[in-house]
Amino acid sequence: MATLDENLDKAGRYMARWADGCLNHIAGQSVPAASGRMFETRSPVDLAPLAQVAEGDAADIDRAAQAARDAFPEWRAMPGAKRRDLLHAIADAIVARAEEIALTECLDTGQALRFMSKAALRGADNFRFYADKAPEARDGQSLYGPNQINMTSRTPIGPVGIITPWNTPFMLSTWKIAPALAAGCTVVHKPAELSPLTARLLVEIAEEAGLPPGVWNTVNGFGETAGKALCEHPAIKAIAFIGESRTGQAIMAQGASTLKRVHLELGGKNPVVVFDDADLDRAADAAVFMIYSLNGERCTSSSRLLVQDTIYDAFTARVAEKAANIRVGHPLDPETVIGPLIAPEHRAKVLSYFDTAHAEGATIATGGEAWGDTGCWVKPTLFTGATNDMAIAQEEIFGPVLTAIPFADEADALRMANDVGYGLAGYLWTSDVTRALRFSDAMEAGMIWVNSENLRHLPTPFGGMKSSGIGRDGGDWSFDFYMETRNVAFSTTAHRIPKLGG
Repeated sequence: MATLDENLDKAGRYMARWADGCLNHIAGQSVPAASGRMFETRSPVDLAPLAQVAEGDAADIDRAAQAARDAFPEWRAMPGAKRRDLLHAIADAIVARAEEIALTECLDTGQALRFMSKAALRGADNFRFYADKAPEARDGQSLYGPNQINMTSRTPIGPVGIITPWNTPFMLSTWKIAPALAAGCTVVHKPAELSPLTARLLVEIAEEAGLPPGVWNTVNGFGETAGKALCEHPAIKAIAFIGESRTGQAIMAQGASTLKRVHLELGGKNPVVVFDDADLDRAADAAVFMIYSLNGERCTSSSRLLVQDTIYDAFTARVAEKAANIRVGHPLDPETVIGPLIAPEHRAKVLSYFDTAHAEGATIATGGEAWGDTGCWVKPTLFTGATNDMAIAQEEIFGPVLTAIPFADEADALRMANDVGYGLAGYLWTSDVTRALRFSDAMEAGMIWVNSENLRHLPTPFGGMKSSGIGRDGGDWSFDFYMETRNVAFSTTAHRIPKLGG
């Protein structure tokens, strides 16, 4: 395993490619913003500039949407088997540049290399999964009715807009874009302005692997300009978005005038519920992993720890001990678990919840402060003595911060698990099988893991309820979004047709 110094040296060589800036990519060409404006992306490690980035706006979105519209007929008509081969070629190319992707992502987001080293390979897996589904994407059913045969099929909806977040941008871009391409859609991608670099690498990799120009276009910029223009553009038939719930609300409003289909993967305040009959060692490890990995900047993090009161003190002490021993450091250090948060503004938001916890009467069992002299680090933190009505239990903090709340019995745990505006994920730890079935059936969450941390299986649906979003990714559920289903009815007899007018 490479040392920190070795990784810094490699990263320096990779980052040199951005000396000329991170441009938009439209119709197969790297182009500056039409306005000529640029903005700066900085590393959360030390706030040093990484690159000047093209600041796209409505004019750039219009050009990209036109390119996607022009490329759509040929891409739509391409046989699924050929699209399969192209997507596999993209996956191979991602693997070949996995180190560059990982090191770039670490410096751009602050995420630790131990997690980002796998993100590129996970992205390649996303492409391989949907590559193999491309030949069957248009398949439907035969449905028999009285004197009639119905044939259903699916057809790609058209050019789509994809807006991705800053937390694990490379993997999440592949998670959205791979099924869109497999379905036969063309894409205009607007990455998050706080971490735009690997999105530019990704479209470059795809075209070098053989993707036709215009099928995939990338426009950098800000949500209130480029993002808004993408959501309002009449050539864009659907918007797939990952981000916070308030932005999802704005996207729905912006797309309303064109009746745009939206898929919103939004925030979460996910409970991990631990009963006293659970395997407590495994439950503690899973709870710690799901909140402190990826800096806690993940929508599926287990940010509320609901623990049966008979074991609450001992279990939270165990979690606090583990949290206190987590390695905080430079994201390129292979020993680091928690790196810096994405930006100073986000760190300030996370730190503000420590004052909120004090004001609400909770206890900070460990952490509760910034770390380091430069950059955006925050120590892994555990709040104890909390109640479910506190802001620290209701609001998405999106950092390495866990709120532990005791419960008395199953009914009390279920009430608290559901008593929040979000409904993305839930985690349940118990050895009682009937309780597991009963409790998971009543939880208000789109995804629930029983006696497990978040282990994703790509054919299964991914998405949430309530303020956590609309729609599902994964398997055929992705095609439900990127494709229209239609029906053609064939008469099998000369049935009687009503006569009107003589």
